[in-house]
Amino acid sequence: MRRYEVNIILNPSLEQSQLALEKEIIGKALEAYGAQVLKVEEWGVRRLAYPIAKDPQGYFLFYQVEMPEDRVNDLARELRIRDNVRRVMVVKTQEPLLSKA
Repeated sequence: MRRYEVNIILNPSLEQSQLALEKEIIGKALEAYGAQVLKVEEWGVRRLAYPIAKDPQGYFLFYQVEMPEDRVNDLARELRIRDNVRRVMVVKTQEPLLSKA
């Protein structure tokens, strides 16, 4: 299994109950595709460099996960079809170098 960072931008105008539901659905999708969540960073509403769907802001979530390589594209595809998800980016993180001692 490899390590990935799953970056998600949600609709910034979600209510707290809708936001909690989206995070729960994202967590279930990660679990369904065999991802083990190592760390979650929630940055909240931030200004975007350019508007997405006419919104100048987005709600940022960052997940560090370990998951099988062959499931990454399927996970990203499933997350993108959600109405409140504006952007999804899955990045393979660099493995730590083994020191030669």
